Amino acid sequence: MNIILKNIIRFVVLILIQVTILNNIQVSGFVNPYMYILFILLLPFEIPNWLLLLLSFFLGFCIDVFCGTFGMHASACVFMGYIRPYILNYLSLRDGYEVGTFPGVAHFGFGWFFKYALSLIFAHHSFLFIIESFSFANFSETMMRIIFSTFFSLTLILTSQFLMFKK
Repeated sequence: MNIILKNIIRFVVLILIQVTILNNIQVSGFVNPYMYILFILLLPFEIPNWLLLLLSFFLGFCIDVFCGTFGMHASACVFMGYIRPYILNYLSLRDGYEVGTFPGVAHFGFGWFFKYALSLIFAHHSFLFIIESFSFANFSETMMRIIFSTFFSLTLILTSQFLMFKK
């Protein structure tokens, strides 16, 4: 299947899952799963930075439209898209990344994908929840939300990797 068509389908499906199912899951206000960021995680390595930022903004904007959050998800997604090349550079293999591959458990193994996903999910959630609270008055509560939501989102994303991309 064409890579562009595959990413369009992934974009639509992840937004639908997020808006219809995952936005209705909240455990004591501390766990907010965000699986839609899997779209940014799975974009190909050779995507130009300007396109990565544009797609990140559009993804966050679509979530903002459905959630009524006025740019919080868009800004968190752009931040995630901005630091993604730096994280990839930090985690790069000795020979670099092959053209035509994309980040995933199937290509690079569980350990590499775990570190990659954890760092970007934590950055996204930290940015999102700090912008949402916009105060350090409840810093411990915000940190608990970041940690619990990161763990839950990471679990969902890793589970989806094992379900969708079996060898």
